[in-house]
Amino acid sequence: MSLEECLPASLRGGETSITRVAAGLSGAGVYRVEAAGRTFVLKVAAATEPMDEWRRRAGIQERAAQAGLAPAIVHIDETRRALVSAFVVDRSLPMLFGNPATRARAVGELGGMLRRVHDLPLAPEAGARDLRQLLAEVWAGVRAGFAVPAFAGDVVGRVLAEPPPPSERPLVTSHNDVNPTNLVWDGERLLLVDWDAAGPNEPFYDLAAIAVFFRMDDETCKALLAAHDGAAPATLPARFAYDRRFVAALCGTMFLHLARLAGHGGAGGEETLASTASLAEIHAAMRTGALSVAAADGRWRFGLALLKESASLT
Repeated sequence: MSLEECLPASLRGGETSITRVAAGLSGAGVYRVEAAGRTFVLKVAAATEPMDEWRRRAGIQERAAQAGLAPAIVHIDETRRALVSAFVVDRSLPMLFGNPATRARAVGELGGMLRRVHDLPLAPEAGARDLRQLLAEVWAGVRAGFAVPAFAGDVVGRVLAEPPPPSERPLVTSHNDVNPTNLVWDGERLLLVDWDAAGPNEPFYDLAAIAVFFRMDDETCKALLAAHDGAAPATLPARFAYDRRFVAALCGTMFLHLARLAGHGGAGGEETLASTASLAEIHAAMRTGALSVAAADGRWRFGLALLKESASLT
């Protein structure tokens, strides 16, 4: 199968260029397409992905695009499990959040956008994924023949041993991977990309995820929840607080897994919770180009920082 066959006829031709830009954890290929004087994104699922699962996920993304929550979809090819969407130039939400003068706007945009995601109709056939089981499975794989710091095991063990508080809210359509790389700010609208993990979940999960990645303090978290719910909580809900610890542990473990796949040698024996860089320090290194999560060492250090963040959250 040629990649050009995944495009609509109007975008095929001698002047069309297709460049690979990423490979998702699911095995999907992501490509930048230049055609007809415009730019698009082509995503082709792995051949091993069950068709029913691909249809379910594509359906969620299509509903999100129709609601203005994801880039517009211009073509869906079920036979090839391919989806073509518009390319949106990112104006950097982290910069909007990082500026004290515009931080409140960024928090409001995040909370309002996630509320609209959570208001999308639930697919009747969709089932909620057990993310605690996922963490346990990924952690077991990381530990098998791969040295990890003792504190990492303590962090993962803590969130798995702690019974999740009841959310007291019904399941919603959740993106389930809200992080800065999946957020596109075009200057006016906030959009989500990469809907591979989308499905039913309790609503605090998405909110807790972005709170972790933006290192929001408790007062900022309350403002985020107020933008989502329409009213600020007196205290942070217990389930939201748990979800922050859990998301940091799960994402940290996933990055250790990715570091191993990229050839990292594992712990050298000197890593401790105190000596591990904080998430703020890792973000600063990423901004200056001193660290890249495309490299094995960058993934390793980012993973450990996320686990340290989980340990610090109450």
